[in-house]
Amino acid sequence: MALHFLTPDAGAATAGDIVALEGAEAKHAAVVRRVRVGETVTLGDGEGVWLEGVTTLATPARVEVRVSERTVVAAARPRITLVQALAKGDRDELAVQTACELGVDEIVPWQSARSVSRWEGAKADKGRERWQSITREASKQAHRAWLPVVTAPVTTAQLAARAEETRMLLLDPAASARLSALEPDERDLVLVVGPEGGIAPEEFTLLERAGAERVRLGDSVLRTSTAGPAAIAVLSVALGRW
Repeated sequence: MALHFLTPDAGAATAGDIVALEGAEAKHAAVVRRVRVGETVTLGDGEGVWLEGVTTLATPARVEVRVSERTVVAAARPRITLVQALAKGDRDELAVQTACELGVDEIVPWQSARSVSRWEGAKADKGRERWQSITREASKQAHRAWLPVVTAPVTTAQLAARAEETRMLLLDPAASARLSALEPDERDLVLVVGPEGGIAPEEFTLLERAGAERVRLGDSVLRTSTAGPAAIAVLSVALGRW
């Protein structure tokens, strides 16, 4: 399979055009991935445009690709959003990376009651940028036409407001309903994953009052880094994505 790269310039390109990668993306292509002149690669803008072309120039400062084919990939519907509670160490980052590879459409950082990690002030902007960088690299690795959006961190009250507009699923090992038995409808799906200590009772109460549903994956208790990706895999089958 051809190597894949992202550039906003891919959005307006058509067959016959030259699209250039510059800066960090060019260095990554030429030095890390060792793209060579004459090699076929694919390019995307992260918003559905998919280009295939042949490399005509490959230097650390600039890589040029002559486009041979352009395709526009429709966004998946209904959408799958992962609300990932902030967690200690790199467990939340691992969840973000894997969820992106598995096809999540949006990622929402959640400052839950039991989150050990706290995003405040400049740290919130830095954390969001870090997660967006992770999704960008994971999207290239997974050859995704659409780059998931990472939103600003939200509170539980903000999540409750969102539950009124979507189908929100709270992952709870003690829930009676199985995620695998879910019958999707036309509503977008929002998966909520708690931190290491789980979702707090008062958070369950607030979100359920807004219409959220508790579901479980199975008989075992998964880490916060694996629960979301596992749920996305189950939903991908239910939605016919896989």
